[in-house]
Amino acid sequence: MKELTKAEEQIMQILWKINEGFVKDIIEHFKEPKPAYNTVSTIVRILEDKGFISHKSFGRTHQYFPIVSKKEYTKKFANKLVQNYFSGSLKKMMSFFSEEENLSVSELEELKAEMDKIIASKKLKK
Repeated sequence: MKELTKAEEQIMQILWKINEGFVKDIIEHFKEPKPAYNTVSTIVRILEDKGFISHKSFGRTHQYFPIVSKKEYTKKFANKLVQNYFSGSLKKMMSFFSEEENLSVSELEELKAEMDKIIASKKLKK
């Protein structure tokens, strides 16, 4: 799976949100200034060539929908981030972000609570 450019990712974020849409529907979800129709149409075709989206034909117009889920894409590139910048250590990444982002005590407690849930779930599966 190839990494998306910023413009491609913007369109994918919209398609993940709306599930399917015509080029005009995608454009409606952009903030001002909205990109040109031809620009969005070109990027949509590139995304289709890359295997991220597909379409249904309605005469001469096409309705586009994602075939790569947001979760699948996020997992692939989050793993790449961990490998490339944190020597494959999720612990190092979590430490980095918790220190660099100046998380509050309550935010850290929320993270800990989420981790406790995951640990409990994994223990039940054993």
